[in-house]
Amino acid sequence: MFNRRTFRRRIAVAGAGALLLSGLISVPVMGEPDTPVRYPSGSSATRADRLGFDTCTAPSLDALRAWRGTSPYRAVNIYFGGNNRGCAQPNLTKGWVRDATAMGWRILPTYFGYQPSCMFGDKPNRYTASNATARGTSDANDAVARAKDLGLLPGSALYADVEHYDRTDTSCRTGVRRYVSAWTKTLHSSGYLAGVYVHQNSGLRDLSNSYNSTTYARPDAVWMARWDGNPSLTGWPTAPNSHWSIWQRAKQYRGDHNETWGGVTINIDSNSIKAPVATVARTYKVTSSTALNARTGPGSSYPVVRTYAPGSSLPVVCQTSGQKVGTTSVWNRLTSGSWVSDYYVSTPSSTGFSTAVPRCTYPGQVTASVALNARTGPGTSYSIKGNPLPRGSLAYVVCQAPGSKVGNTTVWNKLRDGRWVSDHYVSNRSNTSWSAPVPRCP
Repeated sequence: MFNRRTFRRRIAVAGAGALLLSGLISVPVMGEPDTPVRYPSGSSATRADRLGFDTCTAPSLDALRAWRGTSPYRAVNIYFGGNNRGCAQPNLTKGWVRDATAMGWRILPTYFGYQPSCMFGDKPNRYTASNATARGTSDANDAVARAKDLGLLPGSALYADVEHYDRTDTSCRTGVRRYVSAWTKTLHSSGYLAGVYVHQNSGLRDLSNSYNSTTYARPDAVWMARWDGNPSLTGWPTAPNSHWSIWQRAKQYRGDHNETWGGVTINIDSNSIKAPVATVARTYKVTSSTALNARTGPGSSYPVVRTYAPGSSLPVVCQTSGQKVGTTSVWNRLTSGSWVSDYYVSTPSSTGFSTAVPRCTYPGQVTASVALNARTGPGTSYSIKGNPLPRGSLAYVVCQAPGSKVGNTTVWNKLRDGRWVSDHYVSNRSNTSWSAPVPRCP
């Protein structure tokens, strides 16, 4: 992170049994640590599985263009706020975010706010155990406001920078947990996923140790600093592989150094990422010859909420499957929350999903006390498929459908990988019925 330029000492160096849903029902936990995200209409999560870089000041768009086709990196960090942010951001605007996204960059938003009282280094704004909850709440509220100003939509993951600190200070460790818990709950209540950037020997260790604590809300994703040159996202020494295991990890594996690509040199840290990142709308055009109907769901049977004239611009958030229209079953969700058939939109593909546009997903943490089996269909009579989901992992829900009753609900969630899990074991807005704005499965 950019704090490395004044402090370089920062870096010195699925085994539970599967839950048989047809048998004994484990009681899900809907409060801490598995607090639900209250996604508003027009939101979606976005995932990245790629190398990325972070640098103190957001690069110019020309620099990103030079690096996009020549470097191994396809994600870029931005420091979008916080009272300890140390670098000016002359390039960082809503237009920059829009244009960087249009180039194909995934964006990793980082907020450098209050720091632990025992942090190594000289950052001035700090919290103690007694005010950590208030600081985490205020930082998260400010982060949400700044994210919206930049066009980082709800469903985005926002990462709090928690610098390396002295773990021998017990009160300080408590403060970190309280700050991260408040950060997480506040972001969730505003419809955002909560991430944290942490050192492997302090923040990661402490948050992993309290992973299943009912006192603290668990963040959705972790970004670990360990400058060992190894980009692996498993085998971390201070957190087992079962913690933050499903598209929930990033690693800063090399510290600040210069790299030159496309004739442009930038001082960066290198990162591997398989985690939620920012969701940013992409603009496409209406291609129909008559007005295009926008509906409340992904099908022509849903009510019309407005129309768009031929050639008008559409702010597309994500895509999902729905009723077939023309040559495609793909529907686009707009920032308003309404849906339009992709058949009449200028996205890259007219027959299937467009690679540039994220799939609509609404992740919730798995609440089952042991690993959760995923199945081939929405019921306990369907066969188990693939590896189970550990507690605290993200169930990337794309749609919901009725199925066999488990606990107090008949709702089942279809996951991004095509498997199904009972909603009884996923921290969604409702644990008894449908969770808006998740669409019904076609």
